[in-house]
Amino acid sequence: MRTRIKSSLGSVPYGDFLVYLMGPYTTFDVADLVPDGVDPADVSLPAASADGDDLDAMMGTLRSIQGSLRTDPGVNAFLAVDPGIPLDEMDAASQSIAFARASNATLFVVPAMGDKLGVGMEVGSVLEELDDEGRERVMFAHEDAVSSAMIRAISQRWDARVVSYGDETELLDEIRQFVADLMNRELYGDLPRKTTE
Repeated sequence: MRTRIKSSLGSVPYGDFLVYLMGPYTTFDVADLVPDGVDPADVSLPAASADGDDLDAMMGTLRSIQGSLRTDPGVNAFLAVDPGIPLDEMDAASQSIAFARASNATLFVVPAMGDKLGVGMEVGSVLEELDDEGRERVMFAHEDAVSSAMIRAISQRWDARVVSYGDETELLDEIRQFVADLMNRELYGDLPRKTTE
């Protein structure tokens, strides 16, 4: 998977350090997360309420962060749509899990827009599938105005890092600090280095 991701991206100084950026920029099929034996029609879940303009703004934010990270510190940041894996080959939930496992860092970015249920479920599904080392590589960044029991559960249940931000500059500072910390931990042996498989 690391080779497949890297082959879909351009060259950067630290091309072997993969950073998976996630956000509510696309529809997420909640039915993929309903446990086996449960009919999705029997589960009542609210629909996402973000409109097209909000989703376009979120995609713009993620692309801006991606470009900034690819320039400084020069890591291979990518979005789920970048590897171009068809959904009939691998569903969205499975892709998110595979991308997180393959990446050196996974970043969930949640702005104050729309309903966060789908994002919360996706975060939970990814964290459930990662081991302790994998969870150390996850950061959940939410805009100051966003608050929920699901966000509190992320740090309590899975011990993943949760931060808040006021604007895109603060968000990028938090992300760069997190990525630099992971890079240093890999360099000095606290975390195993991930290499292309």
